[in-house]
Amino acid sequence: MNWILLLPMSLVVLVAAFVQGSVGVGFGLIVAPVIGLLAPQWLPVTVLILMLPLNAYVCWREHPELDRGGATWVTAGRVIGAFGGVWIITRISAHDLSLLIGVATILAALATIYAPAFTPGRKAFMTAGLITGVTETATGIGGPPLALVYQYHPGPALRSTIALCFAVGEVISLGLLSASGRVTAHLALQAITLIPAMVVGVMASRFARHRLDDRVMRSCVLGFALISGVLILIQTLFSGSM
Repeated sequence: MNWILLLPMSLVVLVAAFVQGSVGVGFGLIVAPVIGLLAPQWLPVTVLILMLPLNAYVCWREHPELDRGGATWVTAGRVIGAFGGVWIITRISAHDLSLLIGVATILAALATIYAPAFTPGRKAFMTAGLITGVTETATGIGGPPLALVYQYHPGPALRSTIALCFAVGEVISLGLLSASGRVTAHLALQAITLIPAMVVGVMASRFARHRLDDRVMRSCVLGFALISGVLILIQTLFSGSM
């Protein structure tokens, strides 16, 4: 990775890790659209590799508040959805994948904004896991469905449970993507170069997670995601017409 790309990507990863560690979601919504604009060939592998240690740490940090029942049903749906994500990514072109990332980013942000309040049960958890498995495996974005079902849980429960679901799901997704030939040494190296920025961001979140207004932070993340998704669509559609 050249320095021109490393510096902005490191900054984006640092901010995204800080947001994820503070709020519980946001890493994929922030990082995936930026990578989609700057280096779409890195998706979704680089995002998944970065999120694995990030979510493992957040889960360990707040594991006393873990919702084990909900996490079990989410993971069950997540396993099934991962196969759907691999099926999608192995059958579409890079151009169509960019379109998918742009659309998924916008729809995920809008769903998070406008979805009504509800009390989740087994079916809701499994459905969220299924959708997350498809979208995260295919695009690197998987937080909004889980944020929807856990949005009214206490912060520590939301962060720890979503982190566990993500970490287990990322192992599954990376295993399936590796079996399909999508995980390469080059992509792994790109992710490794960005891990220091991720570590700085998540460590900083230790001091901010009890002090930040979750609603303000979530609004900033969703606004950024909407703008990034629109930019990806414009760039992809424009490049396709050339």
